[in-house]
Amino acid sequence: MLPKYHIFLGFIFILFLYFFFPQISLLGLVIIFISSILIDIDHYLYYIFKKKDLNPYNAYVWHIKEWKRINKLPRKQRKTLYTGFYLFHGIELLIILLLLGIYINYFFIFIFIGFSFHLITDIIHEIYFKETIDKISLIWSYFRWKKIN
Repeated sequence: MLPKYHIFLGFIFILFLYFFFPQISLLGLVIIFISSILIDIDHYLYYIFKKKDLNPYNAYVWHIKEWKRINKLPRKQRKTLYTGFYLFHGIELLIILLLLGIYINYFFIFIFIGFSFHLITDIIHEIYFKETIDKISLIWSYFRWKKIN
């Protein structure tokens, strides 16, 4: 899903939280919003790993071109494409964040909520556009594709 959609949906999500869970502080809402977007920093890390280029603009342009190329393909073909190994897009990190939030500092709970919301929107997007789910588990993704590059 493109960043502009994550920004829009993240904003709608924190508005929902603001009105239905007023006990969440403004700082908590900001952390949830920012983390629901910045989780995608792993796309930049993947680009660095794959292309050996640190330029964030080049990374953005490359991902947009890849996204457009993939979305032109038929759904059945999209289902078989390996789109990358994204370190923060998995339930394993969610479990770590939840445990950190419970045992270390509750601010990790806000990051957990932001990351969870982002992953839910990614999963919905993948089901609709690819008819498969790749971004649910790093371990599952590795064993499915047998690679991380």
